[in-house]
Parts: sequence; C-alpha cells; structure tokens
Amino acid sequence: MASRAASQAPERRATRPVRLGPYVIGGGQPIRVQSMCTTDTRDTEATLAQVRDLAAAGCEIVRLAVPDDRAARALPAIVAESPVPLVADIHFDHRLALASAEAGMAGLRINPGNIGGADKVDAVVDAAKKRGLPIRIGVNSGSVEKDLLARFGGPTPEAMVESALSHVAMLERRGFDQIKISLKSSSVTDTIQAYRRMADRADYPLHIGVTEAGTLVRGAVKSSVGLGVLLAEGIGDTLRVSLTHEPTAEMVVAWEILRSLDIRARGPEIVSCPTCGRTEIDLIGLAEEVERRLKDVEEIFTVAVMGCVVNGPGEAREADIGVAGGRDKAVVFRKGEVTRTLRGDVVSGFMEELDRYLNELRGT
Repeated sequence: MASRAASQAPERRATRPVRLGPYVIGGGQPIRVQSMCTTDTRDTEATLAQVRDLAAAGCEIVRLAVPDDRAARALPAIVAESPVPLVADIHFDHRLALASAEAGMAGLRINPGNIGGADKVDAVVDAAKKRGLPIRIGVNSGSVEKDLLARFGGPTPEAMVESALSHVAMLERRGFDQIKISLKSSSVTDTIQAYRRMADRADYPLHIGVTEAGTLVRGAVKSSVGLGVLLAEGIGDTLRVSLTHEPTAEMVVAWEILRSLDIRARGPEIVSCPTCGRTEIDLIGLAEEVERRLKDVEEIFTVAVMGCVVNGPGEAREADIGVAGGRDKAVVFRKGEVTRTLRGDVVSGFMEELDRYLNELRGT
C-alpha cells in the first residue's frame, strides 16, 4: 500500500520443528495452507488434475484418502507428478500406511489406535522412521473413543485432547517424535478450547481447522472465526478451511484469514465499500469484476474499489491502485496520485487501468 502503516503479526507459540517434504512445520516456520482432494484417489488423472488446481490456487500440502489397495497402487504415479507434497489419510488398515510410505508420500495421517495391534503400529512407525515421514494424529469430535466419551460426558474438548495425547504416547513409546496433532470439531468454541488445551500440554506442531464447517458462506464464517481466534493467539502451524464446496474455494478463505492477521499474504488485497445511497456507479459489478480479473494473480498489492466521494478518495489514495466513484464518473488513483478520470463505462475503464498496472508491475 502507498501509506497505510504495516501491522504486526501475532507472536507464534513455540513448537518443535517437523519436516514434511520440502517444508518444516512448526519451529517458527511459515504457517502452511492445506486441503484435501475430493476425487477418488484410484482415478489418477482426476486426482492429479485437482492437486494441480489446488496448487495453482495457493495450496501447499494436499491430503489424499487411501481407502483400499487400489488407491494405494495409484499413489506412485500421483506422487511422481504432484507439484506439492502429499499426505496419505489412513484408517483401519496399517498396510495402506506402509504402501503409502513406499509410494513416496510426504506424510501420514493416522490414529495409531485404529490401525491394528502393537505390531501394526510398530511396522508403521518403522516405515515412517526409515523414510523420514511425519505422522499427524488426527482427532475429530466424531472419532473420540467410547471410554473417553463416557468419562467426559461426550466429545468435549477435554476428551479430544486426552484422545490425541493417548495416540501420541503410543508413538513416543516407540521413540518417534515427528508428530503433528489436529483436534477438530464442527463446534467453533469446542475447537478453540481443544487447541488451547493442547497448546498448554504439548509442543508438537498443530494443524488447525473447524471440521464439517458447512457450505461456502457458513463454512467460511465458522472457519474464519475459529481459525482467526487461534491464529491471533499464536496457535497453529498448518491450517485447512473445510468447506462443502470445490476445494479451491478453501484456498481463497484460508489466505484471506492469514492476510487479515498480517501473517502471510498471497495475491492482491481488494478493499471495497459496502455501497450506500450515495453510490452512483455500478460498484457491485465493478468489485466483482475486479475480483474475477485478479483471482489467479499472485503478486501482492492493494486495490481499492470505492463508491462515493465521502470515504472513497481517501481509501483509493492509500491503495497501490484504486478507484473512487462520483456522479456519473470515477477517479483512478495510483499510489496516492490521480491518474485518470473515467466517464461512462467505469468498469471497462478501470479494467484497462488494472491491466496496465499489472503489466508494469510484471515488467511486460
């Protein structure tokens, strides 16, 4: 931005570092954005296509469901072509974890207590040690063990933490400490309380998220509140926004959450006013077109799309490029200076200015 003072990101909780493919998770390293494919992993081409789409949208780690042998056999081809590290999601069958490790997956997501007896856990830990893979202990409110449900009166935050720590202990007894932990509930408040409790009891990196958050708007709101509170308190080393929607939509929400707290940024920030009775241009159409035009842009800058002469000029002047509407016209600003007055088709005129700015920014 041209003149707005930079804010300070929240101080991060100290966690031990755990390597996942090219990344170090925790240890003060950047918070990484994750998602999960919705494709059938057995369909190699469809899965690779979605992994590539996610990576293009800003996803840094992708998780794949591995429900059976056919899915496991598809993994080597997917790993070979994937632009980002992949994590295998395993339940009930330790052999699928072994096959995933052999296939070159960057990490495993398991619950040691549901993949078989002690010898099965031994085999998975040995495979992870041999290949330098981390294991994520993933506890959801719907997967808490029956004895803990009875002890705590339901899938409470306390029950979720105890469940996760019991699984962690199984790995620690085998000399394994390359562990990440997640504690997800569809309840925002339970999720926040569970992660706070875990942050007080262990220094492993935490993967944060609100599970089963819902469709696009509801899920975005619940995830933003839950993850925003945790991140503002310095809790979280990787995150996923879980939406009942196309996975790439999760990236938009995730990056906006990180940007809103000055933690990380990707692509331009779009500032736009909510419109009011003073607005005399098609501000909604203009803002939506700006958002559409910039959805694949990775460069970091600020665009202001403002509708009237009250707050518009001030916000537009502070942006790298901005537009402020007036009566049957709009004024374009670049880094505080007026560069053009638009009349008539304001949308097309500002798109020309935006394209010109991008070309200059890229040196093309």
